[in-house]
Amino acid sequence: MGYEVDVYKEAMRWSRSLEKRSSIFQRSSKRLQSSINDRIPDRVHSIVTESVRKMIELALTTSKYIRPIDVEESWNFQKREELVSQRLQEYKGAASWEGAGTGFGGFWLGAVDFPLLLSIKMKFLFDSAQYYGVDVNKYEERVYLLHIFMLAFSSDEERVRVRDIVLNWEEAPVERKEIDWKTLQIEYRDTIDLAKLFQLVPGFGAIVGYVANKRFLEQLGETTMNAYRLRMLKG
Repeated sequence: MGYEVDVYKEAMRWSRSLEKRSSIFQRSSKRLQSSINDRIPDRVHSIVTESVRKMIELALTTSKYIRPIDVEESWNFQKREELVSQRLQEYKGAASWEGAGTGFGGFWLGAVDFPLLLSIKMKFLFDSAQYYGVDVNKYEERVYLLHIFMLAFSSDEERVRVRDIVLNWEEAPVERKEIDWKTLQIEYRDTIDLAKLFQLVPGFGAIVGYVANKRFLEQLGETTMNAYRLRMLKG
């Protein structure tokens, strides 16, 4: 029980940290990003938009992201989290090298990274849920995973709204759980765009892609683990 108490306290600290505003650097980056966005070809923006829409559709209606995992009911919470952490390391490696490879190729090959990285993130989410003992074939659990995704990649204002839904999932009314894919797409794009814009620079983009993709998976991993800690260890 000592492990569960410790990680629950850690998750509570994480939850409170979500109420803090982004750093000055992040807010300044947002302004720079907005000015650069106008110079990005519509085709690249279309790739992002369509990728997110397709990702949500696949997550909710198919088994594309489900890799069957043998889970033993006898596993305690610590064992489950050890396995989630191991899987996170695997996906971080895959995402990093994928980002480096596409970033090395410059503008258009770098743009291909968007759907590839989305797929890696969603597979990690579905794997993690299974390790925590969740039935990912249930529609509501899939919607919950998309909310975790939104929580990891949203602006200050949206993050607080989504956090309240995630941390009160069982009590939240159905209408609050509905996914607005356009909002998700905008929040995701605006959260990761600055790093991805630099990734489109030939050569230099390989370094950015490697580091940025690793960091994005770390961010998703932290959000996923803390969300499930607060949901499953509550009370």
